[in-house]
Amino acid sequence: MRKQIAAANWKMNKTLSEGKQLLNDILTSIPSLSDHQEVLFSVPFPYLIQANEIVAGKKNIHIAAQNCHHKTSGAFTGEVSVDMLTSIGVAHCIVGHSERREYFAESNAMLADKVNLCLSASITPIFCCGEPLSIREQGSQNNFVEVQLNESLFHLNAEDLKKVVIAYEPIWAIGTGKTASSEQAQEMHAHIRAVIASKYGNDLANDVSVLYGGSVKASNAKEIFSQPDVDGGLVGGASLIADEFLAVIKALK
Repeated sequence: MRKQIAAANWKMNKTLSEGKQLLNDILTSIPSLSDHQEVLFSVPFPYLIQANEIVAGKKNIHIAAQNCHHKTSGAFTGEVSVDMLTSIGVAHCIVGHSERREYFAESNAMLADKVNLCLSASITPIFCCGEPLSIREQGSQNNFVEVQLNESLFHLNAEDLKKVVIAYEPIWAIGTGKTASSEQAQEMHAHIRAVIASKYGNDLANDVSVLYGGSVKASNAKEIFSQPDVDGGLVGGASLIADEFLAVIKALK
């Protein structure tokens, strides 16, 4: 069975002490995870070391960075390289979150470089893709996401692509008041898998975990995760509330 993943993205929230409390509250009540289940906490850069120490030795629970730079090193004030992440024991990293694309103009080509650097450093990229409202309203979301995959991932060989986790974010359903149905989530996840299969074959396509990132919360996680091609979620706001995120974890297949 493909890995089923509940990934928390704290974004720019919580102080150090608040983050420690939240992490401990969740870990105190977290259910026993099956071999195919994982929980990730993507915390702000200053908290990575502390968070990694807190989860050390816990089965299938890992800490992830929210971003990395697309160069190995250099005069890039305020940026963090994959080697820095590796040096503190962080082995997962979100790449291409919709907010990074929108606010920091990250291109598909830049994200291809980030994916390459992550893989070269044995860091698992959690690659985000997804369409804005204007694209969804045009009905061209499938092609839009396919271009993102082609330009950022499909230069990889099959062995490397198997190491990537994909997260589909319907940007139009995040903070807009609009809601994506579980059927719409399944439709896009199936499309992503079909696009991968067309280049790499069905076996590999069926091995890649594809997470859903459209306002997952306690009230909708079970229904969304029940869809055959949805392998868990990349969770924003709900991951900042212990009981909410625990419910998301319990909804994993």
